[in-house]
Amino acid sequence: MSKKDPSLPATPAVQVIERMFTLIDVLASREEAISLKEISERAGLHPSTTHRILNDLATGRYVDRPLPGSYRLGMRLLELGNLVKARLNVRDAAVGPMRELHKLIQQPVNLSMRQGDEIIYVERAYSERSGMQVVRAIGGRAPLHLTSVGKLFLATDDPERLRAYAARTGLKGHTKNSITQLETLERELSKVRQYGQANDNEELELGVRCMAAGIYDDQNKLVGGLSISAPSSRMDDNWLPKLKETARQISQTLGYRPSDA
Repeated sequence: MSKKDPSLPATPAVQVIERMFTLIDVLASREEAISLKEISERAGLHPSTTHRILNDLATGRYVDRPLPGSYRLGMRLLELGNLVKARLNVRDAAVGPMRELHKLIQQPVNLSMRQGDEIIYVERAYSERSGMQVVRAIGGRAPLHLTSVGKLFLATDDPERLRAYAARTGLKGHTKNSITQLETLERELSKVRQYGQANDNEELELGVRCMAAGIYDDQNKLVGGLSISAPSSRMDDNWLPKLKETARQISQTLGYRPSDA
C-alpha cells in the first residue's frame, strides 16, 4: 500500500474550511442570532454537520450561542478585525495607488489630512518632468479654505463649526482668487457636497490649480484627501475620474463601503 504524497492537499480539511467560511458568511448576513435549522438550510449543509462546525467555532469564540440552538458571530472576530484596522494606515494604503496615478497623468499627486484649522501634506508622488515650480513639501501646511482637500473637510462641518472656523482664521487670503467671505465659502462648500470633489482655483498660489477627492475609512468618515496639482494652463478635467477612482481604491483598502452599496 503506497503512502499518500504529503504535498497533495488534504481534501477533507479543505472542505471543512470551505464550509466554515460558508457558515460565517451566513451568520454575517444577519444582525440577530439565527437558528441552527435556518443556518443549515441557507448553507446547504446537513444539520449535524452544521452543528459540529458551529460548536468548534464557538470553542474558539468565533461564534456565540446566546440561546440554545441559535448562533451569531462572536467577539473573537471583532478582536481580529480591530487588529487589522489598527495596522491600516492611510499613508501606507495610499502610496501605491498615488504612484500609479502619477504615472498616468505626470503631475504631482498629494495626500493630505486635516490637523486643526489646516491641512498637512503627508505624502506625494512627484517627478521633475511634471514641470511644477512649487511642490508642497511633506509636513507642509495650508489653511483649509484655500485648498481643495481643506474644502473637502470643511464641507463635512456643520454651519456652527464653519462659522467658528471663519471667526478663528478670519478667512485670510493668499491670492486675489482666495475666498475670504463666509457666504462665498458656504456656496463653494455646497458645490463640494453636491459633486463629491473640490477645487483650488489659484487660491493658495497664483498659477497653480488643484482638484481633490476624499478618502474614507470603515466608518465612512473622511480621513484624508487626494489631490492633483498642476500649472493652471495644464490642468485637465479629464483627470478627475482617475482621481476619484484612485481615492475610492484607497478608501476600500481602509474598509470603506458606500452606504448605498
